[in-house]
Amino acid sequence: MKRRDFLATTAAALVLQAQGGFAEDAADVSLLETARLLRDQPYVPNTTPLSPPFDDLDYNAFRGIRPIAGQTAMLPHGPKFAVDLLPPGLYFLDPVKIDRVSQDVLTEIAFSPKLFTYEPRYFDTIPDTSPGAGFTGLRLRYPLNAPEQMDELLVMQGASYFRAIGEAMAYGLSARTIALGTGGPTAEEFPRFVHLRLHPADGDAVRIEGVIDSPSLTGHLDLTVYPGRNTEMEVVTTIFPRVEIADIGVAPATSMYLKGPMLSAVSDDFRPRVHDSDVLVIHNGADEHLWRPVANPRGVETSAFADVSPKAFGLYQTARTFESFQDTEARYHDRPSLKVTPQGAWGAGAVMLVELPTGDEFMDNIVAFWRPQDTLVPGQDYRFAYRLTWTLDQPDLGYLPPFVQGRSGREHDQPGFRRYVVDVATTAEKTSLAHSVSEGAEIKGVSVFALPDQDVTRVTFLFSPGDLPAAEIRLSLRASDGTPLSPVWLHRWTPARDGGV
Repeated sequence: MKRRDFLATTAAALVLQAQGGFAEDAADVSLLETARLLRDQPYVPNTTPLSPPFDDLDYNAFRGIRPIAGQTAMLPHGPKFAVDLLPPGLYFLDPVKIDRVSQDVLTEIAFSPKLFTYEPRYFDTIPDTSPGAGFTGLRLRYPLNAPEQMDELLVMQGASYFRAIGEAMAYGLSARTIALGTGGPTAEEFPRFVHLRLHPADGDAVRIEGVIDSPSLTGHLDLTVYPGRNTEMEVVTTIFPRVEIADIGVAPATSMYLKGPMLSAVSDDFRPRVHDSDVLVIHNGADEHLWRPVANPRGVETSAFADVSPKAFGLYQTARTFESFQDTEARYHDRPSLKVTPQGAWGAGAVMLVELPTGDEFMDNIVAFWRPQDTLVPGQDYRFAYRLTWTLDQPDLGYLPPFVQGRSGREHDQPGFRRYVVDVATTAEKTSLAHSVSEGAEIKGVSVFALPDQDVTRVTFLFSPGDLPAAEIRLSLRASDGTPLSPVWLHRWTPARDGGV
């Protein structure tokens, strides 16, 4: 929507605020205490089914519900932002209370089916009320790419998920307020937003609070978003356990990886790559830079990178050209990476990576997060502050060069072996390779050489897992005095879908 149209809706939105909400004094408007008090109450799941017109919708019908400009779409939020309120239906069943703080007045926005239009192909008569229905989230807009265009910036909808973009980006991976039981032996628990609060815009920044609830915990999200070339977020997540929790996930990022050059045979697809992210990068507390390509494995794989107070970690999309993906619609090359920068010391724990098998690109199957070493106990509050950066930039590796690519394939004249090729953006002289592999596996035929007419060093080797069901490979380039000349490249081998190497 053009910005002049956005400004023209201001008067209508002010009428809505006066007539369609519940106002109260906003002397103390933080939701932190709300989340803390909620912990002491029994968890009450939403058991009210949706009623018409929001029940039993398929994908096309759900997309046929559209917020009305000036009522639930393009609501001005300061001079530079606008807000859309999102309807229920399809995957989004649970109502979320949404309110706004304006001039020390707190206003809850009342829900009604009449605040949306409905595509006639899918809907007949629209009732005045819809028991059990409510808003399911919000969309924040900002002129990211042109002064006259109110672009999408942030969506908060579904469980405790949110995702954002910066300039010239397309939506890709998502963040969550918290992860619980991800990749574990029991069913994952998905805390959900029950309350969102918009605070007044402050120039080019907006603060949003959220309360999450689940059987095991309540929580508070305090998020301030700064849109731009990179969209930055200052985040504080506070967790209030109801029970002991050993499998919490802090600052989780959720992404998708179907195929790439490390194992292209996993999907018979014309595109050479299909993924939102291709590598987990960690700057650990020991000042190492770890580079762990993600995978689409045959079974669930969970990796733990033990650490004390990591400096940063994130899921990155490193391929940035159309030629890498050959997809004119999905724009995978324009999808953001997400970097987590902890604020303060997080103590002992591990960066966790969970990789799930998938047969298509429509399922998120990659999750990365921080897991504290100590179990969370009820009655205690746990606060984690961090910065999120949604970016198209390559990972910040300090003085180290990035890996350009990694490829692998079966060595057909040597059954049981797999050929790996790893390229590093350096041509440093007197380079040596430091490498290791799980006991029982074998690496042979190691070769390190500069590629002609390129500032790239290639590392290639043959790998055999022996009788192991999985094996870890670690390598890095070193100078003669042991100084690192590359990040540490990590790889977990697991059998292919046909059981071969």
